[in-house]
This record gives sequence, C-alpha cells and structure tokens, in this order.
Amino acid sequence: MSPAGASRSADVTCPGCGAPRTVAVDDAAVGRGLRRRLARAPLPAREALLHAAEGALLVALTLGWAAMGRDQGKPLYVIGALALTAVVAVVTSAVVRGDLRGRLAVRVGAARADPYWKAARHCPGCDTVFCPRGTPWRGALTPEQFKKLVWTQGGYADRLAPGDGARAAEVPPGTVAGRG
Repeated sequence: MSPAGASRSADVTCPGCGAPRTVAVDDAAVGRGLRRRLARAPLPAREALLHAAEGALLVALTLGWAAMGRDQGKPLYVIGALALTAVVAVVTSAVVRGDLRGRLAVRVGAARADPYWKAARHCPGCDTVFCPRGTPWRGALTPEQFKKLVWTQGGYADRLAPGDGARAAEVPPGTVAGRG
C-alpha cells in the first residue's frame, strides 16, 4: 500500500476510460516521457554555489582593477572599481539568497505535496491522473492539472517555468475536499 492508501499494484481501474491497468505516477514517469509533466517539485536549485563562485570571481576582478588604478596613480579607476566591487557583492548576495530561499521553499513544501503525489495513479490509455480512493483529492486530471495541484499544495507553484503547460492549467473546483 502506498502512503495515502492507494494500491501499488497495477490492478487499479481508471475512472476515466475504464482501463484495467494503471501505474503509480512515480512508476509512470520513468521512461515514458512523463517525468517533467508529472514532476513532484522543482529540481533542486544547484545554482547557488555557481552564482557565489561567479560573484567571487567578479569581485576579485574588480579588486584587481582597483589595484591597477592605484599602481598607475589613477584614483578614478580605484574609486570606480571599488564602487563596482560593492555593487557586484550586493547583487551576488541577493541572487544567492534567492537561490537558497527557493531550495528551502521546496524542502518545506515537500511534506505538504507528497500525499497528493504518492497517492496518484496514471492511466496510459487516456493520459489522466487520478487518486483511486478519492483522497486526498478526487477526480481525473490531465498531467498538467495534476502537476499544478501538487505544486500548489507544496506552495511552490510560483516556480513553474514559463511555457510549462501546468502554469496555465486550471485545477477544477472541488478537486481537494474542503477547498473551492
């Protein structure tokens, strides 16, 4: 049994088309081209370290310019390079902080999103996603609607990429018990 009580076997019937064999979304995503469409959460942002390294490199470069200006007796170069160094440092810290906040939002939201994702089944016949027992959500959804539902429950739907079909998808009212 999966966490939400849905059977993990392939004998769950699709409520949409009546197909006798469906698969858990984690199984369906492997090798079927559905991994992105049924993603549980945004990929972990690994850019924080890269952005920090880029910022450090730019700070070192601008400090080098300041040293060059000092050696050549050009105070304007020194002042300009130091001002640019400060701007680069502030922007780098803001970008790295944003990257880390995004990772934290996904980590915190995973506990809220997992029950919706783990209970879900995918029907390859009609390309719908559903929850066999109607809990924690009910109805048949497209993969894009399902992704929007899971990401919304996790609190990171705002991180859906531009052009991702889930961004424009509308989850039907009443899909989640007790909500619109």
